[in-house]
Amino acid sequence: MTVTGTTWLRELKSDPNPSTVLVCFPPGGGSVTAYRALAQRFGSGTAVFGVQYPGRQDRLGDAMVPVLTELAAAAAADLLTWPREVRLAIFGHSMGATVAYEAVRRVEAGGREVSHLFVSGRPAPAFEVTGRLHAGPDADLIAELERLSNDPESVRILREEPSLAELVLPAVRSDYQAVETYRHEPGAPLRTPITALISTADPTTTAAQAEQWRDYTETDFDLATFPGGHFYLDLPENLPAIADLIARALAGALPGRSS
Repeated sequence: MTVTGTTWLRELKSDPNPSTVLVCFPPGGGSVTAYRALAQRFGSGTAVFGVQYPGRQDRLGDAMVPVLTELAAAAAADLLTWPREVRLAIFGHSMGATVAYEAVRRVEAGGREVSHLFVSGRPAPAFEVTGRLHAGPDADLIAELERLSNDPESVRILREEPSLAELVLPAVRSDYQAVETYRHEPGAPLRTPITALISTADPTTTAAQAEQWRDYTETDFDLATFPGGHFYLDLPENLPAIADLIARALAGALPGRSS
């Protein structure tokens, strides 16, 4: 079975005959390269793709989409073009977790099953972001990126290099607009099992907020915690355990609770 890339989907790890295709939704301001290191942690039988939002990297010339549900709908439309025998699993971090959830809603509505949804570093969908960073000055966006970064020094170059900021910040601003204007439309819970991932020092998501993802599936739910801040996924020491968690969930080896 061959699975190929599309306008919205980029291959990060190929497999000649995958039993599962894991599709990863990047965080706000991010691109498919956010998952390059994680993708290489999976062995034979798993292919990994990333969702490439418009307005960055090879889609730099495409108009950005500042509406979260429109991002989800476009990605889901491409997922629905893949052969029906493809076993899908979906992962999203931060903004990507909410986009992934909304995409799964649409994939299910299109008559396709998703084997598992992994949501990382993000409160459950009913949580409303009240900030207005997307409407503020560049300096405020940069300060927020510094606050969340594992290495704030790496972000400060945006203050010193205006040409770099002009390249990077429009996508960040668009994604913050998508997050800050998103409002969850209630509906039936997913038929897809959910695993929520959080970290010990994430200023954006508490364990109690992550636990609320349980209400968005009618089947199994699990919660896992890792050391680090909001971008704990970028810490090399966490990658083996994260990949192992995903692999065990896909193999049906997590405890999971449906109550």
